[in-house]
Amino acid sequence: MISRRRSTRTAMPVAGKVFVVTGAGNGIGKQVALELVAQGATVAAVDINAAGLQRTADSASSRLTTHVLDIADGRAVAAFPREVLDAHGVVDGLFNIAGIAQPVETTLDVTPERIDQLMTVNFRGTVAMTQAFLPHLLARPDGGRIMLTSSLSAIVPVPGAAVYGASKAAVAYFGFGLAQDLRRLSPAVTATTVIPGTIWTDIVRGSAESMGIPVGVAKAFAMSPEKAAKKMIRVTMKGRASSVIGKDAHVYRALGRVSSPLADRVSYLQVGSFAYRTKV
Repeated sequence: MISRRRSTRTAMPVAGKVFVVTGAGNGIGKQVALELVAQGATVAAVDINAAGLQRTADSASSRLTTHVLDIADGRAVAAFPREVLDAHGVVDGLFNIAGIAQPVETTLDVTPERIDQLMTVNFRGTVAMTQAFLPHLLARPDGGRIMLTSSLSAIVPVPGAAVYGASKAAVAYFGFGLAQDLRRLSPAVTATTVIPGTIWTDIVRGSAESMGIPVGVAKAFAMSPEKAAKKMIRVTMKGRASSVIGKDAHVYRALGRVSSPLADRVSYLQVGSFAYRTKV
């Protein structure tokens, strides 16, 4: 199972820094943006949903700007750092959180269009944003921080979400490889791959309802987005190479260390009875 050595470098302070946060219109991205502002940072909040960004801005102080961007649009992403630099002068870190979920469906049902969409947004969008901002982070005298959001699906296969899992596993191993590259490019810039389990967001609530899982049961396994945001920021500022977040993610990682087939079986028993009930 996935395990990466903890960094012993000095943590970067949050206050006074400028961070880009994708997926900031809702869920985990919104909470990370708000928490960074609460800790004294300035945030360039990014999302494809203008209305969602406005709700985030309404909950924040004046140290937050909103930027409508489709991370699947490669040309727009390549040009985007100039917009942030024009607004804030510098950028000290990037939190890659934007992503989309896969509706519960078997591999037999998923369409080529859905596969392209999942890989383009979740994986290629994360890579494109990282490549766009990396030169600017490398130029910062005090270094920089990059966070990449993988998933529990990178630890254990989740029934009904094979392609989503593949896209998030790709993010994880891109993040691990990026961290290796940064050892040579600049040790002052770090890449942290976060592997969250179930975080209680609108997407998770909708997935539970679509599978017929009682909301109370699903929520019992989930971490609040507020708590997840604090942990994501903390490990990223410390320069950790990776971090598993959430009760269920830690359980599956422990099971996997004992037996990968056992972890797979538990995932099937926990989720498969709901995911496949009306799909097969």
